[in-house]
Amino acid sequence: MSRPGMGNKPAGKSLKVRVKTGKGKTASQKIWLERQLNDPYVHEAKKLGYRSRAAFKLIEIDDKFKFLKSGGRIIDLGAAPGGWSQVAAKRVKAEEGKGKVVAIDMHGMDPITAVTIFKKDFYDDDAPSLLIEALGGDKADCVLSDMAAHATGHRQTDVINIIALAEAGYYFAKEVLKPGGMYLAKVLRGGTENEILKLLKKDFETVKHVKPMASRDDSAELFVLALGYRGGES
Repeated sequence: MSRPGMGNKPAGKSLKVRVKTGKGKTASQKIWLERQLNDPYVHEAKKLGYRSRAAFKLIEIDDKFKFLKSGGRIIDLGAAPGGWSQVAAKRVKAEEGKGKVVAIDMHGMDPITAVTIFKKDFYDDDAPSLLIEALGGDKADCVLSDMAAHATGHRQTDVINIIALAEAGYYFAKEVLKPGGMYLAKVLRGGTENEILKLLKKDFETVKHVKPMASRDDSAELFVLALGYRGGES
């Protein structure tokens, strides 16, 4: 498993911020807020104008594997709040009219310069053709998915749910990717993540797990990266 981004972690605050209980905060809310206030990636995202700390995960992975190229056509699944779309648009030079980024999320999101956004479920039958049309009639070079199901509190259930989303994204990617394209999706450790590697290897030349430095050390989060789509040839 690769872990890109070594040595590039933003500098955090020298003093740790503590949050007091009370004022309607539960213990879990207190822990979450403390983690946000002390997370250097959260501060760096605000500083650079990214909508989420997740932007740095994509930056780190792309810095190593270099799939977001100038002129590329990108589809971002479950894109809200838009951090990955922001990164993709910048790297494919969408603002300069060289590349295109299309984002889809059933919850919708605020506009992003040079990104076409659809408030729509990617499971819809017409979603693939709609997104390809938005790319100018060309199939995509990259399909990105940072999708995650709502946590249930039951670890194995959460793992199964997120793997199901990654698999759904894979089947979607097969419809919209051009030969040589790539797919990147979030998964979780838990024993079933290797099954999706086997699935992806049927259609991609190179498949591996990556864990960027921006993924918290105590998180079970991983990403599966599939490069070199064979265009349906098995």
